Amino acid sequence: MPRIKIDLPETFIFSTDLPIYINHINYGNHLDNSALISLVSEARVRFFKSLGYSELNVEGVGVIVADVAAQYKSEAFHGEVMQISMTANDFNKYGCDLVWQITDQASGREVARGKHGIMFFDYTERKPATAPAAFVARFGD
Repeated sequence: MPRIKIDLPETFIFSTDLPIYINHINYGNHLDNSALISLVSEARVRFFKSLGYSELNVEGVGVIVADVAAQYKSEAFHGEVMQISMTANDFNKYGCDLVWQITDQASGREVARGKHGIMFFDYTERKPATAPAAFVARFGD
């Protein structure tokens, strides 16, 4: 199976800092992979909030995660503060990718990079929704 390789955009429009707590650490004494996804999920909520949205209301429709890809670059440890940067790109009719990078705030060491494929979703009708034009326009895609 080929390794996952994620190319990062030139710029990110959003960044937030999140500490690594003891409950994020696994038996290898470093950041657990499930905790990494939880940290990115928190960053995703903050990303939408910074744009004036929630995951249930982006220009009148919600979002759901369709897929996730992650590429680990180094370990992260209890007490470190992660800077998680995020932007949206690669838009299609129903969604886009939320591309992210995690670095250690103190050293700048890259910990991981990845992307969440999101799909816009009408929770009332329980069906996919077209990507809102006003949201897409914010990213110039």
